[in-house]
Amino acid sequence: MNRPPYVTKDRLKHFITEAIKEDIENGDHSTLGSVPAHSKQKAHLIIKEDCLLAGIDLALEIFNFYDPSLQIEVLKNDGEQVSKGEIAFIVSGNASSILSMERLVLNCMQRMSGIATLSKEMSDLVKGTKTKILDTRKTTPNFRMCEKWAVYMGGATNHRYGLFDMVMLKDNHNDFAGGIVQSVTSVRKYLQEKQLDLKIEVETRNLLEVQQAIDVKADIIMLDNMTIKEMEKAVLLIDGCAKTEASGGITKERILEIASIGVDYISSGSIIYGASVKDMSLKAIK
Repeated sequence: MNRPPYVTKDRLKHFITEAIKEDIENGDHSTLGSVPAHSKQKAHLIIKEDCLLAGIDLALEIFNFYDPSLQIEVLKNDGEQVSKGEIAFIVSGNASSILSMERLVLNCMQRMSGIATLSKEMSDLVKGTKTKILDTRKTTPNFRMCEKWAVYMGGATNHRYGLFDMVMLKDNHNDFAGGIVQSVTSVRKYLQEKQLDLKIEVETRNLLEVQQAIDVKADIIMLDNMTIKEMEKAVLLIDGCAKTEASGGITKERILEIASIGVDYISSGSIIYGASVKDMSLKAIK
């Protein structure tokens, strides 16, 4: 599966370096004290719960970064539906390296597979409509790349990666600036001065604010915590002059009803923070 553009070599190196430093620090003393330094062994990753697999590519990066001599036989790929009892990969080589990387690989893959599975479930609910499921910035600090990568593997759509690649004027921005008109006017001046070409999304809480967002020609208008009837009126009012995004209180039970209104996007923080970790184990092959 192709990587999204934000999964870069630099970000991977930074993430893996810091994760290893956090876990090992001055040494994996359990392994160093119990396993002969030059012992060669094999282990396989066992799927213990049905899920959409995510994190194989990252696991390869982790193993290769820590010990390039390790050999990994990939049996299941990212984005593949897997069943309890199946083997995702076999890693062979230095036993100490395998043991030291075991938990980091599992932590990433279990979390990412949970997110990918939920992303697919939510995306499948809107099949046949024009609506796309978006993630948000409600991610785990320093794990955003991996969480958004998992959303991508699950078939949902990544929203902005961070604060730098899109302008999103939330209610607090607008309230602090004195209103939507003032907020957008100020941002447009700022973007021109900084020579930045960024889309502007505006959060709205009612139909009056929707009209204000239309008047200032926002690229995307967020309909936040609105009722179905309010969203229906908002979509009619916007009438295609901006993209529409439904947000707030999004559950699997409400998604299809919201999509049927004709919004372009439904954003969900829970697609990441509400995903359950999928059970897996890395076991020695005796």
